[in-house]
Amino acid sequence: MIRIGILSFAHHHGEAYISNLRGMDGVELVGVADDDPLRGQTVASHNQAQYFHTYEDLIEAKPDGVIICTENNRHRQFVEMAASRGIHVLCEKPLATTLEDARAIVDICDKAGVLLMTAFPMRFSAPLMEIKSRLDNGDFGDVYCFNATNQGELPTKYRSWFVDPELAGGGAIMDHTVHLVDIMRWFTGAEVKTMYARSNRVFHADEVQVETGALEMLTFDNNVFATIDASWSRPQYWPTWGGLTFEMVTQRGAVLVDAFRQNLNVYRHEWERSNWAYWGSDMNHAMVSDFAAAIRENRQPRVTGVDGLRAVEATLAAYQSDRTGKTVEGRTA
Repeated sequence: MIRIGILSFAHHHGEAYISNLRGMDGVELVGVADDDPLRGQTVASHNQAQYFHTYEDLIEAKPDGVIICTENNRHRQFVEMAASRGIHVLCEKPLATTLEDARAIVDICDKAGVLLMTAFPMRFSAPLMEIKSRLDNGDFGDVYCFNATNQGELPTKYRSWFVDPELAGGGAIMDHTVHLVDIMRWFTGAEVKTMYARSNRVFHADEVQVETGALEMLTFDNNVFATIDASWSRPQYWPTWGGLTFEMVTQRGAVLVDAFRQNLNVYRHEWERSNWAYWGSDMNHAMVSDFAAAIRENRQPRVTGVDGLRAVEATLAAYQSDRTGKTVEGRTA
């Protein structure tokens, strides 16, 4: 039996991970901890989970692994806490808000001999996995470029800290760049070579002080190039919290991908907006399952800490480019 605990519900994905863990054979939810007692106890009560009053108490229960869902800038301290006790780590994205912390997180887990997985659920999306399989099979030939979007609602609806530049590390660039950079690295096997980015607050300018819209143009070291629209541009009445799409131009034609297409639009009179009834595979469940399986099988997870580090490098390069107005190296921060 693989025993896993959850550290914090600052990130709202933590609540979904409880259901994921409960639905897995051979996995036990040890319990949850949160330094917001009301939030933590409420989530624990709703899910019939044991609530630990401190993070240290949960660590003392000796889980095999933990899922870290704190605010972005606090990941390092909890990775250190877990790794020092030989506990494997699944850490929410972005891995860190600074290059120093991201590198330290990878080094800490490597030296402690524990697994480190970055929470990139898009790697487990059924549509994306199908495209990756066909790429590897040679069906599309060479990849030439990507035109990608990762858009969502202003995240204050879920957690206010997402727009705090200290806790979150930034705004829409920090929130959205990492997913698409990781997908592109995964698909091409290449690293980001250059980054050019511009941002603004054209959306929600009166509500927040961080960037809410951004356009990034990047090249990879195999000459693939890409654009990313990273923005909080969806209105509050949009059917869901976000979305991820891209057009991939290849040697044998263009491939259009919508990672959230597996849904039905549902309308009811009492709702202020339509809602999506999702019928597709659960990428979060698949991701957490792989974390548990990696612990059980003593192997690397399908998404590693280095993958998280590379995505942070590209994201921080986007901020540097935006500040300077220049194209910068993709691994410069």
